[in-house]
Amino acid sequence: MAPSPDAPPLPLPRTHPTAPQPLVGMIWMIVTGLCFVAVTASVKMVGTEVPAGQSAFLRYALGLVFLIPMWPAVRAATLDRKTWGLFGLRGVCHSVAVILWFFAMSRIPIADVTALNYLNPIYVMLLAVVLLKERLGPWRIGAVGVAFLGTLVIVRPGFREIDTGHIAMLFTAVAMAASYFMAKVLSDRARPEVVVFMLSVVVPVVLLPYALAVWVPIGWHELGWLTLTAIFATAGHYTMTLAFTKAPLTVTQPVTFLQLIWATLLGVVVFGEPADVFVMLGGAMIITSITVVTWREARRKKAVTPPPDAPHA
Repeated sequence: MAPSPDAPPLPLPRTHPTAPQPLVGMIWMIVTGLCFVAVTASVKMVGTEVPAGQSAFLRYALGLVFLIPMWPAVRAATLDRKTWGLFGLRGVCHSVAVILWFFAMSRIPIADVTALNYLNPIYVMLLAVVLLKERLGPWRIGAVGVAFLGTLVIVRPGFREIDTGHIAMLFTAVAMAASYFMAKVLSDRARPEVVVFMLSVVVPVVLLPYALAVWVPIGWHELGWLTLTAIFATAGHYTMTLAFTKAPLTVTQPVTFLQLIWATLLGVVVFGEPADVFVMLGGAMIITSITVVTWREARRKKAVTPPPDAPHA
């Protein structure tokens, strides 16, 4: 899934139910895509009237109310110094991604933002290779090559003017990948509720000085749209978690391409943005490369994992 980086992604569940429900998982992922498209639409409605740093801060500040149910788990958590450091570092990376994403949303079409967001898993995979010494086999190398080729198809340097929003989205994907990678590490050190809570608190703290530096008066109109951003983002991450618990990534991953289709339609119908077939093609290339790698990884794990009734040495 390539969610908008305006909100923290929930760490993936470590296990799936014994009886997967692929159709239910796909339905929840479709709902997730609709929620994230609504997030991008609400941010687009704010436009350039509110600076990116201020919009990002307000979105997180307004979303703090959704953290109340997580407080008992946070109070019961015992965290060491390294875990606290990872929380802080992840908050900084995520804050950079959020500011760049809000800036890009005010500059380029929704479809471009959505398509370039699909690069996040590719960067996460590369970080795992560099930091965790995971093997970069031929399938992964091919996926990376196809994904970056898809990026060139979307941006098309030399064939159209490259906006600063496109550059911002490329760096957004890098910063968000770092955040996702640390989320995977932290999910082994703390409960998911704690990981989400800490990021949701750290990010507005990091964003506050920047927001104050560019602060402009806002009205109820902008505040209302940013409130909807917080609501849809929270709902999207909740339904995404439900999708992951009902079906494996090999089932839910291809469904995420629908988000690009809806984003394109929204841009055309609501914001008068032209439908760009190259953006659709590039996005399809990126999500296909991710899906193929996900499928290969699932097959490899299934091949090396003995069934429950297999004899053990």
